[in-house]
Amino acid sequence: MALKNTRLTRTSRGLVLGAVTAGALMIPVAPALAQPATSHSIGSSVQVTPVASSAGQAAANAAQSKIGSPYVWGATGPSSFDCSGLVQWAYKQAGKSIPRTSYDQVGGGSSVSRGNLQPGDVVAFYGGEHVGIYIGGGNVVHAPTEGENVKVTSVDAMPFSGASRY
Repeated sequence: MALKNTRLTRTSRGLVLGAVTAGALMIPVAPALAQPATSHSIGSSVQVTPVASSAGQAAANAAQSKIGSPYVWGATGPSSFDCSGLVQWAYKQAGKSIPRTSYDQVGGGSSVSRGNLQPGDVVAFYGGEHVGIYIGGGNVVHAPTEGENVKVTSVDAMPFSGASRY
């Protein structure tokens, strides 16, 4: 079957050829960045849920499971947390042991620039006095302060000091 030479078929062929050419030229730099997903139906829509494929993603998922838990200074979970207690607890759920204090948490691991954050990275604010776990989309989950609960906040909402990857 011959295709009619229309703008739509030319555009489609160009897209397919461009995708094949780009795919042939691309070298996978970080295959670990790919996140598998599972899907399930909710009514008439399909919900896609990321599956933990690394300790970082597993820690991010664990921290998010504690959204709404109260902040208590010095608490390390499982029902209440301070900021570094939440981070340490989340990594423990992911099978990884990390330091207890915010300064040690951001000083450990491998340093990560703000532009290269990945889910699970420990993000420090206020000179290292406060930490949270990056969950993607420019957001961190953290235990803020007395009188507040574990919540999700934009990385831009606090003065960024650095980040570490475990």
